[in-house]
Amino acid sequence: MKEHMQNIEFRKAAPEDIELLVRTRIEVLRAANGLANDTDMSEVEKQSREYYEKALADGTHTALLVFDHGLFVGAGGISYYRVMPTYHNPTGRKAYIMNMYTRPEYRRKGIAFQTLDLLVLDARKKGITAVSLEATAAGRPLYEKYGFSGMKDEMELIL
Repeated sequence: MKEHMQNIEFRKAAPEDIELLVRTRIEVLRAANGLANDTDMSEVEKQSREYYEKALADGTHTALLVFDHGLFVGAGGISYYRVMPTYHNPTGRKAYIMNMYTRPEYRRKGIAFQTLDLLVLDARKKGITAVSLEATAAGRPLYEKYGFSGMKDEMELIL
């Protein structure tokens, strides 16, 4: 492990970490959407807490927490779901990377790359053959370096 990563601990989140996960989720959403600190996020907080409570318990989400000597410095998550099977994905099982975050003073040290690598490994262990994500402009170089590429056929309708 790189010298600057020697004190960094990557830990799978447990039910007792839900409040930290929810706080981090709100911080990520504020940053990604350019939201002010006084923007009401109470419904997102409530729904995120409910999501984590269910998904951590039933295995449909794996969250990683990153610490430096006990100080929280980053996180990442991967959600698992199923769609109808296809020729290219006969099980229909899919994974989606979410909530990637590294505190600003810890960025560009390999933490996000290692977090991503551990999440992808979790997906491989579950037999997932394709992982997707939504990239911010700041995150895109990391994901491209890892091997993610644009999806040519997927579309979205915002309702």
